[in-house]
Amino acid sequence: MYYDVFQRPYARAVLEGDSNNKKLRGRVTFYDGGDGIVVNVKINNLPYTESECCGTFMGFHLHEGSECSGDEKDEFANAKMHYNPHNCIHISHAGDFPPLMNCRGYAYAEFFTDRMKPEEVIGKTVVVHSNYDDFTTQPSGGSGKKIACGVVKKMGM
Repeated sequence: MYYDVFQRPYARAVLEGDSNNKKLRGRVTFYDGGDGIVVNVKINNLPYTESECCGTFMGFHLHEGSECSGDEKDEFANAKMHYNPHNCIHISHAGDFPPLMNCRGYAYAEFFTDRMKPEEVIGKTVVVHSNYDDFTTQPSGGSGKKIACGVVKKMGM
């Protein structure tokens, strides 16, 4: 694996919240990690209540769809299901990312995954869910409603 912290991003998704939280914004940046990708996540205005302690977890995944649109029941239905090119069980989907820690409305994460190459993320969608991923329930970890979505676009070089 090789990742230079000064290298240019390969791709990025700009996240926007659903109609219940138009202030939710974030960005997910993908870097070429040699044998996989490095994912950097910055999000603000996630839903939380004052009684919650820092550390509420939320599901976070790469989905196979190419649009952040849908219907009244699911505003991001066209994001489709988790990216899963090898038909693996949940938690082994290529698109199963580590959960985000929602700390009073903010989340930051950075991780490496070798489940895909950088070119595979282009045109897919990144989704934040309302609940934590239980790592068990099939096919999506019981992570609840899609509350934010962004389409991954290749960065200009």
